[in-house]
Amino acid sequence: MSIYNVGRLCLKIAGRDAGKKCVIIESIDNAFVLVDGATRRKKVNVKHLEPLATEIEIKEKASHEDVKAAFDKLEIEVWDKKSKKVADRPKQVRKADSKVKGKPVSKPKKEIKKEEAKAEPKVEAKAEASIEDAVAESPKVEEKEAETPVEEAKAKEE
Repeated sequence: MSIYNVGRLCLKIAGRDAGKKCVIIESIDNAFVLVDGATRRKKVNVKHLEPLATEIEIKEKASHEDVKAAFDKLEIEVWDKKSKKVADRPKQVRKADSKVKGKPVSKPKKEIKKEEAKAEPKVEAKAEASIEDAVAESPKVEEKEAETPVEEAKAKEE
């Protein structure tokens, strides 16, 4: 017979719940037990438990409420789960709903980009034409072939 039987009060000596009291609810095998009490209800290695002399009258696989009632008699605090409240998500306004309410619906981004793309080539064509006109009207300057430094030195000598 094992020392870690159902109803044995224990002290956790390792892990997050170290230093807290718990009671064995179920013996899974020689190495593991299910505990509840001032700790979280959890499967625990018996190496992480220090058995105490006290034994509680509790049935196997008892609910958390049964464990809580037994711990209240011993005046030991019990760990209670504190659930977080779920926040309300903001409702999404659909485009069809906004039409009904009288709000103007903006154009999708794809249509805006298409309109900009159509307008840009006309502007570029006008810019290119004006550059060509300016070049045609400007006085022509004769370009002199660039001489290399060696050729310039020979020309100076002569």
